[in-house]
Amino acid sequence: MKSKIRHLIAAMALALPVSSTVLANEGPALEKAPINIQDTESLQRGAQIFSNYCLSCHSASAMRYNRLTDIGLSEDQIKDQLLPKDGGLTKIGDQMNVTMDKKDAKVWLGAAPPDLSVIARSRGADYLYAYLRGFYRDPTRPTGWNNLVFDKVGMPHVLWEMQGEQIMKTEKNAEGHEEHKLELVKAGTLTKLENGKANTVEFDKRMADLTNFLVYVGEPAQVKRHQVGYIVLMFLGLLLLPLTYFLKKEYWKDVH
Repeated sequence: MKSKIRHLIAAMALALPVSSTVLANEGPALEKAPINIQDTESLQRGAQIFSNYCLSCHSASAMRYNRLTDIGLSEDQIKDQLLPKDGGLTKIGDQMNVTMDKKDAKVWLGAAPPDLSVIARSRGADYLYAYLRGFYRDPTRPTGWNNLVFDKVGMPHVLWEMQGEQIMKTEKNAEGHEEHKLELVKAGTLTKLENGKANTVEFDKRMADLTNFLVYVGEPAQVKRHQVGYIVLMFLGLLLLPLTYFLKKEYWKDVH
């Protein structure tokens, strides 16, 4: 009988999902991404960074340029700031596609850069936020860069001028396990080295904006859906409060 119970417990343990603690040990801990899709200014800054730095290689084909009016951009702003400078070939109603040929991209980069329409939904905002800030110098890689959360990444660090240069250091924690940490050794346009200490606040904010935009791109309707949800809740509250009050009075009127 005891043997059967032990086998049952073992089978139940195998059926349980892997704990978050175990998963955390498989890679670096991910910092919580400061996501707020109601912050239209953040989304606008993220859209501009995406257009200037990402869209030359990565498409977001599920998004059309004119949909960005939902985050407070006018059509003139979209045309002036976000549309590719291709002599008017790209129209405001077009999808956010790249002109790079996939075969050429595979030759140049080893693989065609993925479409980023739903990358935030597949990878998660915390992962993207860590990835964008996780590049470091690695002379063993073809591009000269590697990434803390994506080892042997093929993508070059296109944002290095803003971030500067980081190196990876390996340290042992209190439990004797090795931990990989990044150290800024050369400041960029949005980072500073002050008395030997790195100040990356401005760069981190911009990466939060870009992550925020990618979250929005994964489900653009969620902004309006949330707004409609608040309106519905307010309507139900205004509708039900008087009814609840009169029901209470009717219920308790005979109670002394």
